[in-house]
Amino acid sequence: MIRLNLTQRIWFSFISILLLVALMIGVIYPISLKSALTEETYRIIEQEQMRYANPGGEHVVPPQTEMDFIEQREAARSVFHFFLMNQLATLEGEGEPVPDEALQEMGARAQEQMTRRGRYELTYNGATLFYVVYKVYTTNGEAYHISYMWDTYRDQMVDRLWGQLSYIMLFAGLMSLVPAFWLKHYLRQPLTSLGNHFEQIAERNWKEPFYWDGDEDFEKLSNQFEKMRQNLIRYDSAQKTFMQHASHELKTPIMIVKSYAQSVKDGVTPKEDVDQTMDVIIEESNRMEKRVKDMLYYTKLDSLKEAPMEKTEFPFGSIAYKVEQRFRMTREDVSISVAGDHIMFEADKDQLGVLLENLVENALRYAVDSIELKAEASGDEKRIHVHNNGESIPDDELKHLFTPFRKGNKGQFGLGLAIVKSIAELHGGQAEVTNEGDGVTFTVRFPDQPVLREGIEASNG
Repeated sequence: MIRLNLTQRIWFSFISILLLVALMIGVIYPISLKSALTEETYRIIEQEQMRYANPGGEHVVPPQTEMDFIEQREAARSVFHFFLMNQLATLEGEGEPVPDEALQEMGARAQEQMTRRGRYELTYNGATLFYVVYKVYTTNGEAYHISYMWDTYRDQMVDRLWGQLSYIMLFAGLMSLVPAFWLKHYLRQPLTSLGNHFEQIAERNWKEPFYWDGDEDFEKLSNQFEKMRQNLIRYDSAQKTFMQHASHELKTPIMIVKSYAQSVKDGVTPKEDVDQTMDVIIEESNRMEKRVKDMLYYTKLDSLKEAPMEKTEFPFGSIAYKVEQRFRMTREDVSISVAGDHIMFEADKDQLGVLLENLVENALRYAVDSIELKAEASGDEKRIHVHNNGESIPDDELKHLFTPFRKGNKGQFGLGLAIVKSIAELHGGQAEVTNEGDGVTFTVRFPDQPVLREGIEASNG
């Protein structure tokens, strides 16, 4: 397949349009023009026939201009007349004598004619003859006034008009080069600029903004490009921040594990402290494992946005009691209660289990002595609440609480609440946090009817 650039496509389009128009005119125009001129030929014959029969009658249209006078004179010279009567004997006529073969056909048509006037044509020696038969009643019986004209007049007019049209088409084709050049320049400039910016983005250089003023469509395209550039900048910044925080999260426990392991290897740790040292190594290893799992799960959630979700229907208690049992011994001084265990949810059960685990794990850091897990249905939504009776969260921290690696009021970083937010959004819901008089409540709202993401709707549609 031939590959064309923009300029070649523009020229190809213009040439194709011109050729298509020329082809249509070349086929349709002569046919319609001949039909119109044939009608005009019959009109001239009838008018000349009436003028011949009654030179001063009302049917004669006087010439309005010198051109009309010339055309009528030429038409009068082209129309010939004769009469038939007494069994097709020629009574009188003017012009060239009509051959017997044509005369017989005209006479036969005249005899068969039922109306006062009739239009006919016949072919003789490759030429077309148009004639009009007018029935005249005389004392000796019926006579036929026959007026005829050869197709020479019609063909000359067709050739003349076709020649003029050819010049017009040639001139229009040449003039169309002007908008073609203009269109090429008009399209090439913004597209070239856009292509240069795409090359910069391909080289990960997206600092230069792109705006285009002028055409509404190009402005829309430039706005979309600028939106993409802004998203790339944010994504790049988020990736760098993620890597920085991830390295910071792993750096400290790795250093602790390395130093304690080195001290055991060098024999500088007292034997009675070896068990304690191993406990520290295990604790930091578990912390690293938890961080790595959270990072892997958080990045996995991005890919789940484009994949179909496996939703099942289950009661809230089926995940709440498992979470309560898992964290029951984490802090023996904190009691965990469950309410609304009969509320049914239609969601990805594993993801909602992870969401609830992260909310409870976060609550355990701040709770004084109680945590409540509660589900409720209200109107067109269902909600999950996790309440702890710990201290309130500073107001300036509330809006940043679900940001990845955001430092909490106890100096801890993490991805737990960011994972909660992502899981909620995957289910068409939202996560929020509020300070209350007796503690802090995290709430996750879900629409009562499952909300499918755009990608899934498109694939099903």
